[in-house]
Amino acid sequence: MSGTKLTPVITEYWDDAKPWSIDSYRSHGGYSTLKQSLETDPDDVIATIKDSGLRGRGGAGFPTGMKWSFVPQNDGKPHYLVVNADESEPGACKDIPIMLANPHALIEGVIMTCHAIRAHHAFIYIRGEVPHPIRRVHQAVAEARAAGFIGKNILGTGIDLDVVVHGGAGAYICGEETALLDSLEGLRGQPRLKPPFPAVAGLYASPTVVNNVETITSVPYIIRNGVEWYRGFGTEKSPGFKVWAVSGHVRRPGIYEAPLGITMRELLDYAGGIREGHELKFWLPGGSSVPMLTADHLDTPLTYEDMVEAGSMLGTGTPMVFDETTSVVKAITRWLEFYKHESCGKCTPCREGTYWITGTLEKFQGGFGQEKEVDELVELCNQIMGRSFCALGDAAATPYPGALKYFRSEFTDALTQPPDDLFSPSATMVIPSPAGVAG
Repeated sequence: MSGTKLTPVITEYWDDAKPWSIDSYRSHGGYSTLKQSLETDPDDVIATIKDSGLRGRGGAGFPTGMKWSFVPQNDGKPHYLVVNADESEPGACKDIPIMLANPHALIEGVIMTCHAIRAHHAFIYIRGEVPHPIRRVHQAVAEARAAGFIGKNILGTGIDLDVVVHGGAGAYICGEETALLDSLEGLRGQPRLKPPFPAVAGLYASPTVVNNVETITSVPYIIRNGVEWYRGFGTEKSPGFKVWAVSGHVRRPGIYEAPLGITMRELLDYAGGIREGHELKFWLPGGSSVPMLTADHLDTPLTYEDMVEAGSMLGTGTPMVFDETTSVVKAITRWLEFYKHESCGKCTPCREGTYWITGTLEKFQGGFGQEKEVDELVELCNQIMGRSFCALGDAAATPYPGALKYFRSEFTDALTQPPDDLFSPSATMVIPSPAGVAG
């Protein structure tokens, strides 16, 4: 790794007066290699992204170039690119700032990606509950079209491309790629059974690539600066840089761009450390759907493979930090309430499982749970894991076993000592937000 200091690339000029404008982006090299990339053989563009080692930044970490290569060629069908901008994981907030401050990098990445997968239509699906980013990306598309980067015969290359910005309806399930495709088609957002995978039968039953905002935004920088430059960041197995969104009980919550392989201790230092007078209790590397870690893991490199070895996942790369004032029981219950509410109800494991997990956790909170239910709940989570249509079921089944691993006593104590006496069999649930702001 080339060092763990901050490495602003996507965030380099966010302190400009109007970083979202096309003039600001072009003054920093934006669109300078677009024509050259459009004149490059699409397979060579895919090979470049493969060689760079770029992995999906939406949580799964799947190799981006490999995903692109799955799209069949010469099949006589239209191809589509869909950008998943439905960021709604509890604790995740890095795609929305990217769209607000650097939308043209996203647009240029869309154009390059469409060329690589031979697509002439792209859709940017943005969470409907964030109207400002929708307006900002609409403006960026209009500016790019006026400059001749979108439309017919782009820069005289003979390539046509239309880009549509679509506002969703505000459903967490639509962050799942196939549910997102159903929503784009005007249907209720529910996950599809796979196979077939979107690369073969996606939007309108045609080959489709679905990528996250940060993933696509990274593409123009790789094309412009080269594979060797990109692999100079990060580690051998997890190369590149990452936009980290640090939230919770830290002094300076916010966006920090650094190489993969940085440790949480280093990120915590950049974020000013734990708020004054308090100490770290636990933290999550990437949103609420990954198992929690403790202070013992602060020096573990934040890479895909190291996080798995530590018993968690890198996820979206949006660490949430909690101090000793946080009740683990309350935090886990809060997350499960979210997953229960956002379950689309299509499959039984997720629909019924989230109901039963949440109900049991509420019993713990009220002080009227049974000791045997502490372990029975682990078995229930195991029955959900890997058995639902999409990853929402897995996400719901992940927090409790991870928390029990390090904080079992909090759950057993809660059986007879409801936290703060807030809960009883007839009480109304009042649970603080798990990702509180620094005080």
